[in-house]
Amino acid sequence: DISRVLLNIFSNALYALEKKKKENPDFKPKLIVTTERKSEQISISIKDNGDGIPDEIKHKIFEPFFSTKPSGDGTGLGLSISNDIIKSHGGEITLNSKVGEGTEFIISLGV
Repeated sequence: DISRVLLNIFSNALYALEKKKKENPDFKPKLIVTTERKSEQISISIKDNGDGIPDEIKHKIFEPFFSTKPSGDGTGLGLSISNDIIKSHGGEITLNSKVGEGTEFIISLGV
């Protein structure tokens, strides 16, 4: 289950990085993954330096069938399913994103 979540988030990040690279050939894509254990909790951070997610749609990204990708490039189910999986394991996914700077998803799970 957790590998599916990571695959969905990696796939979205790589899509965003590839899109930005096509728009700006001098762009240097970065995808940074870190893990941390705090007491009885672990967190996994997946951070990219893509275009970021505008504030006005952040509240929609975990909704089923919501996608920022063009028709045919995604179903809009990846983050919704990922969120459901993490919740079913007693965890949460949080989002930090700033337009022009990138996006970070943080997965927190109890151990």
